[in-house]
Amino acid sequence: MARENAVLIGVATAVPPYELDQREVTARAHGIFGGRFADFERMARVFGTAGIRRRWAARPLAWYDEPGGWPERTAAYLEAGEALFAEAAERVLSKAGFTGRDVDTVVTISSTGIATPSLEARAARRLGLRPETSRVPVFGLGCAGGVTGLGLAARLAEARPGSLVLVVAMELCTLAFRNDALSKANIVATALFGDGAAAALVRAGGGDSGVAVIEGSGEHQWPDTLDIMGWDAEAEGLGVIFARAIPPFAEENFAGAMDAILARLGLRRDEVGRFVCHPGGAKVIEALERALGLDQGSLDHEREVLADNGNMSAPTALFVLQRALDAGLSGRAVLTAMGPGFTASAVSLIAGRA
Repeated sequence: MARENAVLIGVATAVPPYELDQREVTARAHGIFGGRFADFERMARVFGTAGIRRRWAARPLAWYDEPGGWPERTAAYLEAGEALFAEAAERVLSKAGFTGRDVDTVVTISSTGIATPSLEARAARRLGLRPETSRVPVFGLGCAGGVTGLGLAARLAEARPGSLVLVVAMELCTLAFRNDALSKANIVATALFGDGAAAALVRAGGGDSGVAVIEGSGEHQWPDTLDIMGWDAEAEGLGVIFARAIPPFAEENFAGAMDAILARLGLRRDEVGRFVCHPGGAKVIEALERALGLDQGSLDHEREVLADNGNMSAPTALFVLQRALDAGLSGRAVLTAMGPGFTASAVSLIAGRA
């Protein structure tokens, strides 16, 4: 029997309650780092060139003046993360006409905090999940998590035709802010990262009229690149790793990796109508346009999500996908992101034909 492709039934997003205006964040960063970090004035230009107007955070701005250590950060992650996880899940379920009892498998993607039991277990009562619902918590994928998680959800759905798979990518990047870390990587993270969650529903063999058919997915890990991006587990909390400049790496290497992924799916780049990309930052977007041979400004939804939300890590690409779908995305689109590993991840979709 031929495999039936999974259908993306719907996508929904959620943000935490506290809005951070980039100008206010810039002023606060000057107050925190300006007198202690000799290179801060030069580095501070990233706040203006990041392409961000505002972001959303799990805690009000004043909390980040004295965020404390692991216990305080973990408490915030568990409280705010569970609420945001549930909100995104409830939105996509309601949008598609389902309830938590209809969900057979939950894939949870998050790399910005530690939760054991994991977030879907903590939110199970609120969502009304059945006791036998399968749980697949995934940690460590970083910015690639939303894309990789959607591909994983599709494969799980195809392995059990008729089962409904919920995937939720939830990240609270701002909880990793470190006012004690006088480093270039910490300043860049302070200028870029925001919090958010995105959820998607996937099913194969259910006869669903969704928003897209999922053709397939793939990943590409570059050798000897573990130092490009990740977390250091330090006494005060997670410490961001940006050991190499990501935009030039993306410009030089992304197209080849994408061509290899597409070839494994039996596709060519010229058969893709729209690349839907994770907007890691303004310079990353520009590098992706050059790498893929796109006209400057083509990745417009990416720039809009970055401006309104910052880089939220794993859920960000799904925010872009939702915006593109709302704008009438149709035909073949490839959802892409890069993350720790260093890895490129992609999911090929046929939008508007589910």
